[in-house]
Amino acid sequence: MRRFTRRARNRRLTIAVIAGTIVTLIGLVLTAVYSPILALRQVRVDGTSRVNDEEVVSALDDQLGTPLALLDFAKIEDQLGAFPLIRSYVTETLPPDTLVIHIVERQPVGSVATSTGYQVVDPAGIVLQESADRLPGVPLIDLAGAATSTPAFDAAVEVLLSLPPTLLAQVDSISAHTQDDVSLVLAGVGQRVTWGSADDSTQKAALLAALIAVTDPTAAGEFDVSAPSNGVFRPA
Repeated sequence: MRRFTRRARNRRLTIAVIAGTIVTLIGLVLTAVYSPILALRQVRVDGTSRVNDEEVVSALDDQLGTPLALLDFAKIEDQLGAFPLIRSYVTETLPPDTLVIHIVERQPVGSVATSTGYQVVDPAGIVLQESADRLPGVPLIDLAGAATSTPAFDAAVEVLLSLPPTLLAQVDSISAHTQDDVSLVLAGVGQRVTWGSADDSTQKAALLAALIAVTDPTAAGEFDVSAPSNGVFRPA
């Protein structure tokens, strides 16, 4: 009887210890989640050059004071969606009181003429900036009145993205009426480039760079790299 009651007491003691431990852990978790010690007090932003950091921080003001574990990330997504220059972002919580927003900005690929001036767009056709005058150093994309949602725009962008920086810097404008008739105009004397479709753009870019290297930059004419295995320069 003594052995039986001792075992029963030991079981009850073990159960009580386990239950107490669980209650303590739950209490610690609830304290950590709801404690003002772990509430959001500052928002930091990095990765930006054209997005205004202060405006991003201000947009998230209503999250301040919220425990880090209870931040409304769906609402944060909506709030950051109001910034068209933000392509993507990653959030990072740094206890006890900080939220870091790592931002990747949209990058301009060219400008499109409009009835009121020019729109600088990214590869997805998102308007990043509007100006009355054409911005220097940004290739003009001529779509013959077509929208940036057309295959012609996609082809022009694919060509621009295939160009190495040194070659891209020489492009004054690019035109595409369809996805198969892309052409370029280089800065300087206005040498033209017949590109054709966006297929094999990497090989065409390498071929064009090689032709430019052996051609007088002051000679008017046209490069033809529409056949990536056989490029040619035709003097005007």
